[in-house]
Amino acid sequence: MSVVLYGCETWSLTLREESRLSVLENRVFRRIFGAKRDEVTGEWRKIHNEELNDLYCSPNIVRVIKSIRMRWAGHVTRTEERRGVYRDLMGEPLGERPLGKPWRGLENNIKMDLQEVKCGGMDWIELIRIGTGGGHLLMRK
Repeated sequence: MSVVLYGCETWSLTLREESRLSVLENRVFRRIFGAKRDEVTGEWRKIHNEELNDLYCSPNIVRVIKSIRMRWAGHVTRTEERRGVYRDLMGEPLGERPLGKPWRGLENNIKMDLQEVKCGGMDWIELIRIGTGGGHLLMRK
């Protein structure tokens, strides 16, 4: 898990990437838990996703990434303003943006994560600074 999640604090995940991470997680769990013998026919079969969720009851990989990302954003917002990582997260980019759809940056992902835990209308910087950024709420679902 630590190898897969290396550097996930700064990832800007799309729905396709979230889906691919979930597929990877299920594939690893199927490898760990192995096949299951069907009680009726006696044949071996793959374990279904619901059965995997019952066997391994920790939060899925996407929720873990969102929780880590929110915790990291809290650390960054509490750092000094002159540090580079703070300026990268909180500052406005210099220069002109290329044509096309704007990239979904870390700030947008944090706002979406807060909407998921029902804190969407609040100022995300203040929520994270006071320590109620919702990372622990994401892990409970």
